[in-house]
Amino acid sequence: MFHYEYPDHFYLLGAVPLLALLLIAYLSWRKSALKQWGATERVMPGFSRRRFGLKNALLALVMILLAITWANPQRGVKKQTSVQRAADVFIALDISKSMLCEDVAPGRLELAKVFAEKLIRALEGERIGLIFFAGNAFLQMPLSVDYSFTLQSIQSAAPDLITEQGTALASAIELADQSFGIEPGGGRAIVIISDGEDHGEDALRAAGKAYDDGAVVYAIGAGTLGGGPIPEGLPGMGQYKRDDAGEIVRTRLDETLLRKIANEGGGQSFNLGQGDAVISALRRDVNALQKRELEVRSFAEFESWYQWFLLPALLLLLLEWTIPYRKRNG
Repeated sequence: MFHYEYPDHFYLLGAVPLLALLLIAYLSWRKSALKQWGATERVMPGFSRRRFGLKNALLALVMILLAITWANPQRGVKKQTSVQRAADVFIALDISKSMLCEDVAPGRLELAKVFAEKLIRALEGERIGLIFFAGNAFLQMPLSVDYSFTLQSIQSAAPDLITEQGTALASAIELADQSFGIEPGGGRAIVIISDGEDHGEDALRAAGKAYDDGAVVYAIGAGTLGGGPIPEGLPGMGQYKRDDAGEIVRTRLDETLLRKIANEGGGQSFNLGQGDAVISALRRDVNALQKRELEVRSFAEFESWYQWFLLPALLLLLLEWTIPYRKRNG
């Protein structure tokens, strides 16, 4: 197993595009400034654009290697086996375009992602799976105790992961129900996070069937009853989705449908606006579910590999320092 001990340190990679922008700005300024002098070779004799570009490319590569070094890549070297009692929980996250609506800050989808991340951390010890859905549903992560990968998957959730748009709640519930497997024992829960704008008619039937199969269905509403427009195009441009008549389309939370789904599924409905109270309620309900014993194999010891990235970074930095900006004479 290979992972990073400090993945948050990858923010250093943000310096790479910043360096590129500064380089472009400098070259543009330099070209404009030298035009005022006419004979540029007299002002800066022997200046090599190629060497200048090479030096900055090496600096960018050094930044990338240092970011990896700082994140401390590690490889598992010693496994251990333990017995864990756990329930099975699927989180079904709506990634349709209506979830881009900003009737709640910082937006329905972003708020839903933060909520899902908090829920996963609160349910640590349970097996957790992840489903994304819009016009259809797909299994992003099967039931697992690999919470780090599940959290990374949530961070990458976006409407462009599914080409078919809509809100197929039934497909998400059915997929979760089918993905639990056939192992006996153990409680099961499905947590749907959606604005509830379902264009199908089978969500209630799917929730009832899942409950009959032993899974409790919870529905978490994203958005407000007043709703808002659906952003399109580049962020901050003020462009919104319009209908055939040219009118701005408004999307609203269907709280009634989500409540009915939860009732059919034997669970409860909440709203993201309730914050940590929802996390506490779900954790309490999942803790009360029947647990099944699982044999979990995990790595107990890890070996750091940061030196394999630090050494090349230092060598490249030394190489960059030895390359002059000026052309060779002759």
